[in-house]
Amino acid sequence: MKVIKKMFGGLELTWPKLIICALVAGIYTAVMAIISAAEYTSFADISISFECWVLFGILIIVNSRSEIDSALKCFVFFLISQPLVYLIQVPFSDMGWGLFGYYKYWFIWTILTLPMGYIGYKMKKDKWWGVLILAPMLLLLAFHASGFLKQTIFWFPHHLLSLLICVFTMFASVLGIFENKKAKTIGLALCGVFLAAAVALALVQPLRYEPILFTNGGSAGVTVDDTYEATLEGDDIGTVAIEWMPELDDWALKGHFDHAGKARLTLTAPDGSEKQWDISVYPDYVDYEPVG
Repeated sequence: MKVIKKMFGGLELTWPKLIICALVAGIYTAVMAIISAAEYTSFADISISFECWVLFGILIIVNSRSEIDSALKCFVFFLISQPLVYLIQVPFSDMGWGLFGYYKYWFIWTILTLPMGYIGYKMKKDKWWGVLILAPMLLLLAFHASGFLKQTIFWFPHHLLSLLICVFTMFASVLGIFENKKAKTIGLALCGVFLAAAVALALVQPLRYEPILFTNGGSAGVTVDDTYEATLEGDDIGTVAIEWMPELDDWALKGHFDHAGKARLTLTAPDGSEKQWDISVYPDYVDYEPVG
């Protein structure tokens, strides 16, 4: 508890420290976005989603000295870190400088950090209504937690760390910022309700990947129709089925995958002949390796 209290209000956040942290955050995020080994992991999530940036923003706010100090430090932190993320990626991206087209979205958020930092500082007054200021961030974190839970279930343990960061930030923010008993009770109750809804959403609407694997006349040279049979053997990743595709006006082999993993796909023709592939299923694509 002492560590949490230290994090959320007990740090000496000078301008030099803030600038160094902004540079480190920007460089780390860019590197994680560049290296292929980080793809589909929690380490690369910082380049895609908000959970870590929400944590950074809250820590800046509660360790500032005034409303103005909070607003300016939030603004400068994001003004330095976000362009740096794209700048470092430019030499490694096929888009080149066109990559900065994505920065427009983050620039809007950077501008918004001025009022957010100013208003957010009022949480330090330790009143029950301060939880209302924090509530949108708790809701955003719960929304991200739901998405990460879906991804973790689909491909365990990928994105588990990001899920834990969301949960930690929600509860630690309430416990670290507020001493007021009423504020703590309301804040923790909101965390519980938001997370319960996040878990329910993830379980009711799980992540499912349903790609078209083969079409007639495709590069694989496969013919499929309702006289063929398709089966999977290996990891319990889902099912495959030969289905009529109205948009193609033809038959196709479609996957219905609930989990990432590896399996052997067998396509059996009406005469009993077989073609097989070892497939590796990822959250957004499938690798094929013909057998034999």
